Amino acid sequence: MGKSVKKPVIGILGGIGSGKSSVTNEFAKLGCKVIDADKIAHKILDEKNIKEKVAEIFGKEILDSSGQIERIKLAEAAFGSKEKLDKLNSIIHPPVLAKIELLIEKYQQQPKTRAIVLDVPLLIEIGWHKRCDKLVFVDCKKSLRLNRIKTSRNLDEKQVKIREKFQISLDNKVAIADNTVDNNAGLPALARQITDIFSRIINNS
Repeated sequence: MGKSVKKPVIGILGGIGSGKSSVTNEFAKLGCKVIDADKIAHKILDEKNIKEKVAEIFGKEILDSSGQIERIKLAEAAFGSKEKLDKLNSIIHPPVLAKIELLIEKYQQQPKTRAIVLDVPLLIEIGWHKRCDKLVFVDCKKSLRLNRIKTSRNLDEKQVKIREKFQISLDNKVAIADNTVDNNAGLPALARQITDIFSRIINNS
C-alpha cells in the first residue's frame, strides 16, 4: 500500500479513570476505528485454553460456579505481585497484540476509515507507543478520576494506587504525548478539543 494512503495510528494515554473511553468515542464520531484492548482481552479470557493457563497460575478460586473467570478476583490476585502480573501478561498480551495487529491491517484497507485509535492500557509499558503516529494524553484531576472509578469499576483509592504502581507515571506519559486533552470540563469541551486535534493530525499526515 502506498505511503500516502496510510491512515494515522493514534494512541491514547492517561491515568485510570481519566475518561479515555469518552475520548475514543469522540474520535469514533469523526470516522476513526477504535481498537479497545480491554474488550479483546475479555474475549480472550473466555477461551478454554487461556482459562486453563490462568487457573493453573492463580488457582481454581478465580473461577465462578460455571467455570468462568471472575475478573475482579483475577485482578486482585494479579496485582498482588509483579511476578504474578508478569505471568498473566505473558498469557494475555501475545493473543491480544496479535488481534490488534490484524485489526490495524484490516482498518488500513477500509477507504472510509480516517484513522485508527488504540485504547491499550499499557501502551508505553509494552513499547506500543512506537507503533503509533501520534499520542494523545487525557488529563483529568485526581478527584474526578477517583469518583469515576468508584462509580464505574467499584475500585477504591488504595486499589487504584496498587494498579498504577505497575504503570509508567502520568508525568512521563504527558512528556511523551504529542497532544494533551483536558477532560475536566464536560463532554462539549472535550469534543471541541478532539475535533481540533484530529483535524491537525489529518492535515499533517
